[in-house]
Amino acid sequence: MFAEIAKEFRFEAAHFLPSVAPDHQCHRMHGHSYRVVIRLTGPIDEKQGWVMDLADLTKAFEPLAKILDHSLLNDIDGLANPTGEMVALWIFRQLEISLPLISSLTLEATNRIAVTIRK
Repeated sequence: MFAEIAKEFRFEAAHFLPSVAPDHQCHRMHGHSYRVVIRLTGPIDEKQGWVMDLADLTKAFEPLAKILDHSLLNDIDGLANPTGEMVALWIFRQLEISLPLISSLTLEATNRIAVTIRK
């Protein structure tokens, strides 16, 4: 039997979008309280009774949290144009190396907008 598990993480960061018009509100530096939901899909291990130990998921995200939290996203290698889509994709690509069961990732930059990356 397969199951999907999910865990939420949060970080605070600033960014600006260099590719938008100078009069666009996102052209200026501003910050967000980001919420990330990471989902993994896989078989339920009969011995352990889970898809994966959620503590291992936390360990996989911790190095990224240290890079992202209270940073200027534009300064992170690969995030020169840190739109929600690009930040979500960057996180997903970093995690899929250590989390082969990752199936999707949702990034919310406010409580009204979100982007989901799916495998």
